[in-house]
Amino acid sequence: MDYSDRHEIQYTSSLSTSPVKSEINLSSFLFVCTIIILVLMGLITLYSASYDEALRIGRDSSYFFMRQLVFALLGFISFKVISMVPLIFIKKATTPLLAISLLFMILTIFTPLGIEKGGAKRWLGLGPLPSFQPSELLKVAIILFIAHIISSSKNKKRALYVSLILIFISFLLIVAQKDYSTALVFMSVSLLVGIVGGLSFFLFASIALIFSIPALIFLLIEPYRIKRVVSFLFPSIDPTGMNYQVTKSLEAIKSGGLFGKGLGQGLYKLGIIPEVHSDFIFASFGEEMGLIGIIFLLLLLIFFTYMGLHIAIKEHSGDMFISLTSFGITMMIIVSAIINIAVVTSLLPPTGIPFPFFSQGGTNLFVIISECGLLYRCMKEQERRGESW
Repeated sequence: MDYSDRHEIQYTSSLSTSPVKSEINLSSFLFVCTIIILVLMGLITLYSASYDEALRIGRDSSYFFMRQLVFALLGFISFKVISMVPLIFIKKATTPLLAISLLFMILTIFTPLGIEKGGAKRWLGLGPLPSFQPSELLKVAIILFIAHIISSSKNKKRALYVSLILIFISFLLIVAQKDYSTALVFMSVSLLVGIVGGLSFFLFASIALIFSIPALIFLLIEPYRIKRVVSFLFPSIDPTGMNYQVTKSLEAIKSGGLFGKGLGQGLYKLGIIPEVHSDFIFASFGEEMGLIGIIFLLLLLIFFTYMGLHIAIKEHSGDMFISLTSFGITMMIIVSAIINIAVVTSLLPPTGIPFPFFSQGGTNLFVIISECGLLYRCMKEQERRGESW
């Protein structure tokens, strides 16, 4: 048991006798407000972008919105629970959580419990529970496991090698679900966590080179992936095919101008941009909210990034678990946002990476809000120790 674990036990045992601070810490308050604003903006934007699609498939206009709202509420319940759990218990839960995540991935890929949509088995159905994507759970589970094993192991090199093996296994499982872009993001962020945790640059470069071989193979064995890259590099080849969504997304954002057309007044969501409520929801937001709305959203994401990385930097010489967890979670969310915006604005080939807090996808939203609960728990631990921001 390391020092931070003993310190956490002493803290939990003295909860009943320690005085309760009446004042609200400004940093944690602003963090919670930021999360609430992002979720509310995401829900409102999703309703505006999805009601037409819902009606066209014979559902109520609020079908996608209500599904997302349920997962958002469950996410905030998870946020609250996680924010109250002592860190020592979170650390002890990392290995079981990773084992469960890997088991769910295997069940999804290799058993009838896996649900196929659009030619890919990424969803798991367990009895009366709503279907969910185990890869979303795996992303946070691997970050927590890496943070725990590096921070608690006396043999850091061994911990890094174990982490790398698990990252590679997880990468293969996500690729097996035909989710290549998510696998690349997952692997990249996980390796970055390893670097922060002590992975040497030479070893990182060697591992990146080794990982690039299967990554390239998986890219080349699927013709549609090659077509995406070629269409991105040479847009004039296929203007009505792979590039159609991106072209229309750019038109939608441009049509929004400075102040946007107004909430609910967008036109490109009315069947012009396919699946606009999913991976291309940023285009609908830009059309209706304009450049001012986009700037406000980007400022929220920048502030979120600052808060998460600030925790990681302050704890790098202290509790390594808090540092690596905060860094990994922040990067996983923000990298996804950057890639999604880059795709919608034609800076990257189409990837299928959802826009955090906004894109339709209950599991993704639930996990993101839960991850924010972990960040909040780390932040409160710093405040408890009297560390100012």
